[in-house]
Amino acid sequence: PWVFYINIPIAALALVATPALMPAGGTRRGSLDVLGAVTVTVGLGAAVYGIVRAPEVGWAAGQTWLVLAAAVVALAAFVAIQASRREPLMRLSIFRARNLAAANVAQLLLGGAWIPMWFFLNLYLQQVLGFSAFPSGAALLPMTILIMLGMIALAPRAIARFGPKPMVVTGLAVLAAGLGWLALVRPDGTFTVDVLPASLVAALGMSLAFIPSLGTAISSARPEEGGLASGIVNTSYQIGSALGLAAMTAVASAAGADQLSDLPALTDGYSTAFLAAGITAAAGAVIAGITLRGARRQPVADAEAVTVG
Repeated sequence: PWVFYINIPIAALALVATPALMPAGGTRRGSLDVLGAVTVTVGLGAAVYGIVRAPEVGWAAGQTWLVLAAAVVALAAFVAIQASRREPLMRLSIFRARNLAAANVAQLLLGGAWIPMWFFLNLYLQQVLGFSAFPSGAALLPMTILIMLGMIALAPRAIARFGPKPMVVTGLAVLAAGLGWLALVRPDGTFTVDVLPASLVAALGMSLAFIPSLGTAISSARPEEGGLASGIVNTSYQIGSALGLAAMTAVASAAGADQLSDLPALTDGYSTAFLAAGITAAAGAVIAGITLRGARRQPVADAEAVTVG
């Protein structure tokens, strides 16, 4: 429970500090698109819930189809509301912006591959290798450090030299390679052989792909819509993470991850989840290579400050 409780004082501190630290922006009168916010939240929440529950109740169960149908209806209503409102929550024509939709797809698939890797890597460390909670968390520190260094030092220089598109494609491909390596985990494996090298490769791929895809999405919109573009791309990453984790959980359970007392079967389930996440990252690399348009080498100052959870 403290994993969740610890965020409460941090959030409270951020709220208290925001008025003093954030610069005052321009203001104008306008309307709040409450109905649009409600429909998109219900639609995305129902889609995630339906996929998460499907392995338990069955993909062919009436509950699964009903929830997923409700998600489709709510999201269709959101699109209709945005198309008809004078001041929508999300102006649909923003997706005509160069590279915005392509960068959002890259972020969605990046989240769909990266977050499940963290989840199942923790489970492998604890349930197969026998690590307790603290050593398991410490085992992920090398990845965290490499990501920080990659995003701060490596990614901006690489983008300046090669441009954002090659970095997005390369980063997703390297992430796919790291996940494919992790798919080779063994029931009698070790941290130094089965986890550390593959996880560092995956972390390198993440650090190379995240900043350029985020920066491309934000810089593709008009300057006055930078906040909207940022909100859309961050939502894409978070929804990709949730849907990816739900889908990989279903895949892992079907491959044996629900058999907690059978280490070979449990490992097979985790291995399959890593492989499915790797396929997701590889698909992202291919799609980014096809859909992202070559652009001038652009600054990524707006994206460099973003951290990955």
